[in-house]
Amino acid sequence: MDRFKALLITRDEATKKQSVAFTELTPDQLMPGDVDVRVEYSTVNYKDGLAITGKLPVVRRFPMIPGVDFAGTVTASRSPAWKAGDRVLLNGWGVGEVHYGAYSEMARVNGDWLIPLPDGLSAAETMALGTAGYTAMLAVLALERHGLKPADGPVLVTGASGGLGSIATMLLARLGYTVHALTGRVHEHDYLRKLGAAEIVDRAELQVAPKALAKERWAGGIDAVGGVVLANALSMTRERGVIAACGNVAGMELATSVAPFILRGVTLAGIESVRAPKADRIAAWQRLARDLDRALLAEATTAMPFDGVINAAHDIVEGKVRGRLVVEIA
Repeated sequence: MDRFKALLITRDEATKKQSVAFTELTPDQLMPGDVDVRVEYSTVNYKDGLAITGKLPVVRRFPMIPGVDFAGTVTASRSPAWKAGDRVLLNGWGVGEVHYGAYSEMARVNGDWLIPLPDGLSAAETMALGTAGYTAMLAVLALERHGLKPADGPVLVTGASGGLGSIATMLLARLGYTVHALTGRVHEHDYLRKLGAAEIVDRAELQVAPKALAKERWAGGIDAVGGVVLANALSMTRERGVIAACGNVAGMELATSVAPFILRGVTLAGIESVRAPKADRIAAWQRLARDLDRALLAEATTAMPFDGVINAAHDIVEGKVRGRLVVEIA
């Protein structure tokens, strides 16, 4: 492509105020990389919303094309790992933060950041999952490595009506776990039950000041919220249980004690998806292709045009988005 459409974030260095607008670029304006990809689909994650709205300093280099996920087709490659025509996807690696990202009809990236489009999933489906779904699967794998089994008892999913929480709820329910879905959105209860939640937990129950140890309720869980919600979840986790932490919507602070860890043997497993090893990425995507209910994924997904990304970013930060958004770039 001689020219292509991209969403660009710029910043006035004097006022530190950022601006976001669609523009046209040429290939020579892209950042260095050894693989060129025609981007077909992307998604809108909470992190993308923060980058576009400027609510938190996600973007660390200006100007920047935001967007941390994409799926598409290689058009040119200087990497021995890829050739023109290969179908690929990318999650993380600082794309959309320090390296030009997904909200562009063309991307130029390091070939080591790419993985093959997994068998059994279309490009659009991989972006219906995106970093949120991929991270949810990394969290499920962490629970499994810890030895958590469906027979051990119910598991908690916080932020369950959001993108990561929706996928986590689907996956755990399909794997046979009894899922207790935490949400503050009363109107989403039926949606969560459709995804497989056996019980709905009012978010307010976990927004109180946490005790060192509270009544044991869950054998484990996946936390996409952080803050006081995670502190309470830890205090309510059963002996030898495990919580996989992968979000910070409620804040970066964690005001807890050592009691759950030394008196109940609870494990807090951190999930880092941005720079996960390639083997772990491929394993997670293979499990997503195998374990996910594609019909349920479709019901939890909304397709949207490229031009709608800015509005969607504001909506996701304001908590107005249910499930997953797929952005049709090409």
